[in-house]
Amino acid sequence: MAKVSKRLKAIRATVEANKLYALDEAIALVKKTATAKFDESIDVSFNLGVDPRKSDQVIRGSVVLPKGTGKTTRVAVFTQGANADAAKAAGADIVGFEDLAEEIKKGNMDFDVVIASPDAMRIVGQLGTILGPRGLMPNPKVGTVTPNVAEAVKNAKAGQVQYRTDKAGIVHATIGRASFVEADLKENFDALLDALVKAKPAAAKGQYLKKNRRIQHNGLGCARRYI
Repeated sequence: MAKVSKRLKAIRATVEANKLYALDEAIALVKKTATAKFDESIDVSFNLGVDPRKSDQVIRGSVVLPKGTGKTTRVAVFTQGANADAAKAAGADIVGFEDLAEEIKKGNMDFDVVIASPDAMRIVGQLGTILGPRGLMPNPKVGTVTPNVAEAVKNAKAGQVQYRTDKAGIVHATIGRASFVEADLKENFDALLDALVKAKPAAAKGQYLKKNRRIQHNGLGCARRYI
């Protein structure tokens, strides 16, 4: 069994195992215990009342966090012509077509998000085995396959996060960094929550947002449950 550090023991000692924390209290506690030497990400998870085995209950989408993510996002765009110029003007880091596909095949993937115009999907589709496992495959459900690539680039740069239910029906996402003030983390949390509420499938029955939601940072074992 791995040895538990003094720092992690101290973090765990602040948690009341069976307590459901109010959101404001949970955010304050997470910030207080984020004592790593780097700016830790603040993450949340929502246990949703859906059956992820059924295709009509899989939740997938994206939302632009009003206070951003605290991370610099590098964006690659597959497009051509006027759309290429628009993507560059919007702040895209890499813009290309067949040439970009060739670079990716060589292993050159210095980007965090891939966006594609619909006409480029015939090329991007051939990269599925490379981009798919890395979570980089463009998808219209999250706004990364779109004729308006400039808007998609702006959203990605502004702090857009993608979300999707896992096999257990849980959505995981980042709402910022430990350096964020509490009000900004709460505003980002509320934006994500609102997006999930709007994404509720018509086929979902019973309680949709379950109580065992969590907010945490990168330190192991420091989950915070909240009402």
